[in-house]
Amino acid sequence: MNKEEAIRKLVEEDGFFKHNNYEIVEATEEKCILKANITNNSLNPYGIVHGGLIFGLGDTVMGMVASSDGRPAVTQNSTINYLKPATTEYIIAKGEMIKRGKTTAYIQTKIYDANEKLIAVMDANYFYIG
Repeated sequence: MNKEEAIRKLVEEDGFFKHNNYEIVEATEEKCILKANITNNSLNPYGIVHGGLIFGLGDTVMGMVASSDGRPAVTQNSTINYLKPATTEYIIAKGEMIKRGKTTAYIQTKIYDANEKLIAVMDANYFYIG
């Protein structure tokens, strides 16, 4: 099994991944792209995509990037800036490795709505546990 297949297997079998209607668009060692299909259960009381779902998508895609070299990694810290509400049928997170070290990795992601409007920006440090 190559690294891309290992990443896919790890996340696609995860209950959180399935529960939130995530789909892998692309998964490589330096970049991963995830899509979240939006349902009524994805919305907050105001009819926009819930911030927790957006955060979860970003954290998941960055975790995939961190673990893409075969080492298990967990979130050490993370920051999100919400820029625009999302009301489209899906959102996309594009995670990219900025710096991979021996024990930590620094990753950034940008999250877009279906109209390719930037809705949030995240960055995080991940700690390698293996």
